[in-house]
Amino acid sequence: MISYAAKGGVSLSTAMKAMVLHAMRKPLVMEERPVPAPGAGEIRIAVEACAVCRTDLHLLDGDLPHPKLPVIPGHEIVGRVDALGPGIRSRALGERVGIPWLGHTCGHCSYCIAGQENLCDEPLFTGYTRDGGFASHAIADEAYAFSLPEDDDPAALAPLLCAGLIGWRSLVAAGPGKTIGIFGFGAAAHIIAQVCAWQGRNVFAFTRPHDPATQDFARSLGAVWAGGSDQEPPERLDAAIIFAPVGELVPVALRTVRKGGRVVCGGIHMSDIPQFPYRILWEERQIRSIANLTRQDAQDFLAIVPEARIRTQTTRYPLEAANEALDDLRSGRLQGAAVLTP
Repeated sequence: MISYAAKGGVSLSTAMKAMVLHAMRKPLVMEERPVPAPGAGEIRIAVEACAVCRTDLHLLDGDLPHPKLPVIPGHEIVGRVDALGPGIRSRALGERVGIPWLGHTCGHCSYCIAGQENLCDEPLFTGYTRDGGFASHAIADEAYAFSLPEDDDPAALAPLLCAGLIGWRSLVAAGPGKTIGIFGFGAAAHIIAQVCAWQGRNVFAFTRPHDPATQDFARSLGAVWAGGSDQEPPERLDAAIIFAPVGELVPVALRTVRKGGRVVCGGIHMSDIPQFPYRILWEERQIRSIANLTRQDAQDFLAIVPEARIRTQTTRYPLEAANEALDDLRSGRLQGAAVLTP
């Protein structure tokens, strides 16, 4: 292993801090642990920022099966490479990288071979089946780390690593339509609304009923219309993306799209979808889900970020306030994204 300190960088402590999940539906616990050493093909990151995702809430709530416990959550990591495992040639000590949800794939299952690594049969997920970024240090597979701008604010970059990437994959799945409905105007929506505006699309933002502050926020990011999910948009839409984990929104969204329109469910977990009449699906409307991401998604999206001049809105918390950040996300007290800054 080669460390940043060994190359003349900052001195490294032998201990790290981490917010750890030991059991479902329990708060995270601050712990001090030995700084881990990267193995073959791995790098260690000194974490500069890690955004808080709704998926982290699903992990805490037990909605995601078979997590590694105890586990350090967090999968929107920005940091500096501070140690290299054996055989690393593509990364440099001190380089800034981003670490996303998809942490490793097998490379040999039928999905990986077909270019669908997001559906890999033997994946590892950052902050779920391997430790993540709610910590001062994290280990990552070098092949699943992405170069990030050296001079940008790390807290502003962090939401791009999941909210941005999953939002981008959802938008691509929605197709090339010009009118896009977005249900649930949180971290992913506030990024993808900016992409849509850059692409010349019209965004129709659906928020919780009676939420004028979020509706104003959506309009400030280019939405041509914003209203509650209990309201009808002024026209039929080409596609709708649902970021809110609310199954009841699927038939609502189906009623907003035109013939041949698409409804994309962008979350990893959603409450049950209620029974609905076939007539709102008929006329070749489609429903599809989005699962994880591919490295190509990351390359494509990160390339357009500077062109589209995407700006994230963040609320920052110290690492030890991770439980407070999660509570604020759950209650809807945030606009944009929560970010932990160790």
